[in-house]
Amino acid sequence: MKFRTLALATTIGTMALFSGCASQSVSYGDAQATETLTKDFGSTDLQQIAAKMVDDMLAFPPVIEMTQARRPVLFVDRIKNKTQEHIDTESITDTIQNKLINSGKFRFVDMTSVGAMADQLAYQQQSGMVDKRTAVKTGSQIAAEYMLNGNLSSIVKNSGGKSDVYYKFTFKLQNLKTGIVEWTGEKEIRKSAKRAAFGL
Repeated sequence: MKFRTLALATTIGTMALFSGCASQSVSYGDAQATETLTKDFGSTDLQQIAAKMVDDMLAFPPVIEMTQARRPVLFVDRIKNKTQEHIDTESITDTIQNKLINSGKFRFVDMTSVGAMADQLAYQQQSGMVDKRTAVKTGSQIAAEYMLNGNLSSIVKNSGGKSDVYYKFTFKLQNLKTGIVEWTGEKEIRKSAKRAAFGL
């Protein structure tokens, strides 16, 4: 009985010790602050790319001209990730799209929700559950006039405890009717890291 009591006490003590080591302090930070934990693609890189692309595009004279009297309809194609990292490129396009919409210069069609919209329209038209007087008629959606797409690539070099990564993001606005590329922009980012000496 004493042995069991001792074993139980030891187990509880060990669990308490490990739970104490695993505790952590959590605090909020500035989402816009520069993130430098690693050289990998991060939130600051995303913010810089989005700001650069939107600012350059809105300042381009032909784009200024095409948006003076109306708001052209765009869609964003998925960005091609040509790096060796797993990068959520959808976050980049979402941020760029958000900034462009809020500029008041463009309207967007969301190609990621086409399947869900088709299902809803089919339900309204074919299920027999929806009042035909309120059902949305198919064939009346506004078509996109322009497409935004881009590539994200990188070059990584490592030598003597030092590493360097170069990111290049390219983005373009293409006229769907003519195939003409109306605008293109790029943003370059270089990040370096040095491995700390052992014990420091």
